[in-house]
Amino acid sequence: MSLANQVLAVNDDLPIRTHKPVHSGKVRSVYWLTEEDSQRLIREKGYNVAPDAPLAIMVISDRISAFDCIWHGEGNLNGVPGKGAALNAISNHWFKLFKDNGLADSHILDIPHPLVWIVQKAKPIMIEAICRKYITGSMWRAYQNGEREFCGIELPEGLNKDSVLPELLMTPSTKGILQGIPDVPEADDVNITRQNIVDNFAAFNFSSAHDVAQYEKLLAEGFNVISHALANVGQIFVDTKFEFGYVHDADGNEKLIYMDEVGTPDSSRIWDEPAYQQGKIVENSKEGFRQFLLNYFPDPDVLLNKNRMVERDALARDNALPLEALYAISATYIGIAEKITGQEIVLSENPKQEIINILAEQYGLID
Repeated sequence: MSLANQVLAVNDDLPIRTHKPVHSGKVRSVYWLTEEDSQRLIREKGYNVAPDAPLAIMVISDRISAFDCIWHGEGNLNGVPGKGAALNAISNHWFKLFKDNGLADSHILDIPHPLVWIVQKAKPIMIEAICRKYITGSMWRAYQNGEREFCGIELPEGLNKDSVLPELLMTPSTKGILQGIPDVPEADDVNITRQNIVDNFAAFNFSSAHDVAQYEKLLAEGFNVISHALANVGQIFVDTKFEFGYVHDADGNEKLIYMDEVGTPDSSRIWDEPAYQQGKIVENSKEGFRQFLLNYFPDPDVLLNKNRMVERDALARDNALPLEALYAISATYIGIAEKITGQEIVLSENPKQEIINILAEQYGLID
């Protein structure tokens, strides 16, 4: 079977029993289960959640997004072979490692299939929790333009591109458009300071001011656990984005947990350490695909300038990328997943049918 046939590009059309519209994001689709099915699964499977907790089926796709657009390849290749399985395998690995190291839980309750999570509904913290160990990307561009303050943090003079920072920096940005917060623009993904968060903790969905320090602790601990594990396989954890939220356990206790994905090539920069020691940057993350796009199109400003989103959307819609570009990112994702997990990533012959069969036979969720 060709790789193109094994790509799961459309993931919001499965016949999963739900009473709400399917939420389809750039990469994942979320099916909220009925109250009856949620409560039945909690009883049958013994999940450590409140008996009335809303549950969802989260199905990952092989779609590739970059610069806030979904991209496709020639020959109707509408995703990257193995990408979804690689991302989930990496996140599953890190979440288990977090648990083994006594860190917080995640929103994942069950993993029925390599492309599927059963998750509990969480109250999200409205922050993209970003951690940086090296100066690169947007931080380097700002630094190069003379800016020395980043998210309220003073950066020293004399830093070089792609060099290690004096310490691990937390540079948060907004998740979604937040209104009525002093000194915080009403726009998605704008940089904020720690003081902004502390002064307005409730507006960011924190239950208490104390939890701001807790999220920072979990962010640093999670970063360090992944960084140490990556170093053992010759990789550098450059920077990453975590997301957090609140859930209740079976006893009614509220707890702060990790949400979404962690330490993946979609949410992080990962560099090859031997290459870095020789002065070269070899990306084992989506950053390599971003660089390809910046070099592929004659006017990279379209991809970097938020005021040109209409042109950017048209670029993604109207341009089928060379197959070798998508196969290259496939090799990157599968390669780094196998390096991290020590397990082979096996592509499904017919992922959609496999998911339907498992959810019908083992979970009773298909009408």
